[in-house]
Amino acid sequence: MTATQADGTPGMDPDKPGNADNSGNPGFNPADPGTGVPGRVSVEQAGRIATLRARLATPMPDDGPWGWIGPLLVTAFAAFMRFSRLAVPHALIFDETYYAKDAWSILTHGVEWCDKKNANALILSGHTDIFSACSYGGHGELVVQPPLGKLFMAVGEWLFGLNSLGWRVAPALFGTLAILLMCRVARRMTRSTLLGCLAGLLLSLDGLEFVMSRVGLLDIFLMFFVLAAFGCLLVDRDRSRSRLAAAMVLTRSDDAGPELGIRKWRVAAGVMLGLACASKQYGSWYVVAFIALAVAWDIGARRAAGVRAYIPGAFLRDGKWLPLSLGVIPVVTYVVTWTGWLLTSTGYYRNYAQTTDHMNIPVISALWSLIKYHQYMAQFAVQLHTPHPYESQPWDWLVISRPVALYWNCYTGPAAHQVCPSGYRGAEWAQEVLAIGNPAIWWVSIPALLFCLGWWFTRRDWRAGAVVLSVAAGWLTWFPFVSRTKFYYYALEFEPFLILSIVLCLGLIIGPGGQEARTRVRLTGEPRLAGEDLLEPVGTASRARRAIGVAVAGAYTLAVLALFWYFYPILAGKIIPYQDWYAHMWYHGWI
Repeated sequence: MTATQADGTPGMDPDKPGNADNSGNPGFNPADPGTGVPGRVSVEQAGRIATLRARLATPMPDDGPWGWIGPLLVTAFAAFMRFSRLAVPHALIFDETYYAKDAWSILTHGVEWCDKKNANALILSGHTDIFSACSYGGHGELVVQPPLGKLFMAVGEWLFGLNSLGWRVAPALFGTLAILLMCRVARRMTRSTLLGCLAGLLLSLDGLEFVMSRVGLLDIFLMFFVLAAFGCLLVDRDRSRSRLAAAMVLTRSDDAGPELGIRKWRVAAGVMLGLACASKQYGSWYVVAFIALAVAWDIGARRAAGVRAYIPGAFLRDGKWLPLSLGVIPVVTYVVTWTGWLLTSTGYYRNYAQTTDHMNIPVISALWSLIKYHQYMAQFAVQLHTPHPYESQPWDWLVISRPVALYWNCYTGPAAHQVCPSGYRGAEWAQEVLAIGNPAIWWVSIPALLFCLGWWFTRRDWRAGAVVLSVAAGWLTWFPFVSRTKFYYYALEFEPFLILSIVLCLGLIIGPGGQEARTRVRLTGEPRLAGEDLLEPVGTASRARRAIGVAVAGAYTLAVLALFWYFYPILAGKIIPYQDWYAHMWYHGWI
């Protein structure tokens, strides 16, 4: 295993003419079904395919079971941290007051209902009869978030009851699985199991991801499915390039290149994007961003493969399927998650078509009501402006100037027995759940992002460009809505890409660790696909440089670990002396 087979060395960018030729790799089989190469090819054809395939995509690490063992160990650590004391605090904290009850309503009635005024007190005392008719008539509650995250939380409440463990177990599960997903995504991007595990470890040690994995809010589901969609696109990038290499040699085509048809991993990405939007509608920005990313990767693949009309080829051969895989499929997936609303008659706006537009057509009326409901939700989301003490603007998020206190309480002793009474002047203990990122991650991500932006501009490295675009889709899209109420934890959806930018930079610092081969190809005309004269060795980094790089990466990881341990009491709701709590408030914006 090399630390940085594709760790950021500009000369190894597979989107540019010139990359590693691994046709002599003992583990490479040109007739492997995973390469898209038929079993019966001539030796010359197999050699041409191997050379072209090596140019289009750097091979994955050949480290056997460690490609899974390492990520699973990191995930096990994350699982222990997230499920430990998961039911603490025993309260409905922040927006759990909405989503925990909505989830229970979906479980019992199929759709969100209005709750009683004292529903929170009833829940905490063990009662489940918490619903009543709405003040505006009927039972359907006006909700402005789609149902998927609440459906997952409903499963937890079905298993463990209407309590803090029940509505938090699904977020904890998805927050843990996000660590495994992060390891595998980063491994595929960097071609390094070491860097993949490091990315997962950094995500597991971030306070924001940790807290949002332990509360009954929806953002952890949005983050998971956005990352899953990105991972599917990465797999598709590798698989489609392998198929393109075979098709370039074995099939006849015009200047636009061969046809690859519908690609199953793009279909999977479309499903994941639909599920992301069904968690929170903000995921819709990633549909646009990932379509742009897919087109850019198709253009780069055909150019690197020697297709003359690579831009028309990307649109005519590959792009024609994008409206289906990343357009229709996300929409259909999203609508399917509204099945409970569609099959019942008590949901808010459910009978709008019949009562307002006098439309009574089976299926069509329900879908029309759903469309009108979404028009209302979109208007509400844009115009929402309710002052809140913990609201912030997107330019505050990377510097963590206003984290969100999801829960805070004061006690007269070191146990949650006696809440500080009004006017109390004695010794105090504090319990807080503060949604705050690890400063060693968030603050370092700022120069890392700027570096990746410059790296993409100067070297057109596809990894740097993908990371920057993915951050922009989740961050910059909030800037136009200045008056809209926003919170720091909205940044969770693009946090994995901040960590990927850091890991890419760490890969550059460590340097390449193996002797690779690179194919030099002419910029114009048909590239030659065989011949030793086209190969030149790429040297490894010196031992001294790698030793220094590993030391830097190790020191940085220890700093992240130390800060996570330092902030852990106010992330996990531990009861600590007030003076200790106050010492964690580095400046006024954190209080």
